[in-house]
Amino acid sequence: MDKIFSGVQPTGNLHIGNYLGAIKNFVELQNNTKQSTCYYCVVDLHAITVWQDPTKLKKDTLETVACFIAAGIDPKKSIIFNQSKVSIHSELAWIFNCVCRMGWLNRMTQFKEKAGKNRENVSVGLFTYPVLMASDILAYKSNKVPVGEDQKQHLELARDIAKKFNNDFEVDFFPEVEPLIFGGATRVMSLRNGLNKMSKSDISDYSRINIMDSKDLIVNKIKKAKTDSSVIMGEEVLDETGKLSKEIINQRPEACNLLQIFSAISEVSIKETLKNFEGKEFRLLKEALADALIKKIFPIGNEVRKMLNEENYLTEVLEEGAQKAKEQAEENLKEIKNIIGFI
Repeated sequence: MDKIFSGVQPTGNLHIGNYLGAIKNFVELQNNTKQSTCYYCVVDLHAITVWQDPTKLKKDTLETVACFIAAGIDPKKSIIFNQSKVSIHSELAWIFNCVCRMGWLNRMTQFKEKAGKNRENVSVGLFTYPVLMASDILAYKSNKVPVGEDQKQHLELARDIAKKFNNDFEVDFFPEVEPLIFGGATRVMSLRNGLNKMSKSDISDYSRINIMDSKDLIVNKIKKAKTDSSVIMGEEVLDETGKLSKEIINQRPEACNLLQIFSAISEVSIKETLKNFEGKEFRLLKEALADALIKKIFPIGNEVRKMLNEENYLTEVLEEGAQKAKEQAEENLKEIKNIIGFI
């Protein structure tokens, strides 16, 4: 039986990048892999690698859970919990800190991007973030992890840690970790700059479509989304795998971004999308995209708003999910300690 693990940070303002790149895929895996156990985690320990306002962190955690459920993740079918409720994540992270090599972490490109020139002043947690991520996954001996393209390197590290642990102790305990990167928009870019990833931290709210945006705001944001002066291209820009070629993405990043978002939100292939819009002005694509987003995203945001008034229910979901997660993780940790030689 496959064990599937993935998580989302509770940092507020969940947007369509979070939905298309993660949450939508979580729902599909839950509904299409009946022989699997799905663990979907609100990774609040990861959130505090940078300072968080305590009151806001609690609110954002509940909002993330509400978004999971509103999007279709069923607490009866999947295990929904927040990371800090299962202390094994932290305990196993320490063990993995002693397995992981400094050189491996020094190669992590996301740390270099996030730390920038200020790397001496960022938290140790930001540097060791990928080790905790490996712990999240392997605490449940998960073998499949739905992630965005930007997390692939962290998954490779988790695989290296698992392999080294098995080799060091001459066991076959941890499974091979397989990244699941699928969907029509594995990396959703900013509406204002197609070279930058869509982000909650972007100063401009018009750079993203938030899950909680109103219908009018969605329309206005899409209208103002950056494009270029050329008409929409045709199928000739696809590579041999049927995806937009790297060349066209580099030449026309904003155009490609809107086409990929439309394809993903409408659940139509990028080939079919290009066929339908080839030679047309972006005004027509934007109108269709706004309509598609309102149809898909607005109901989720509306349901989230309702659920936030039911705080007790959301807290119960986290409590029940954490209890289920602990049962499996505690059993695994007991075996890990025995392998290491802890009494």
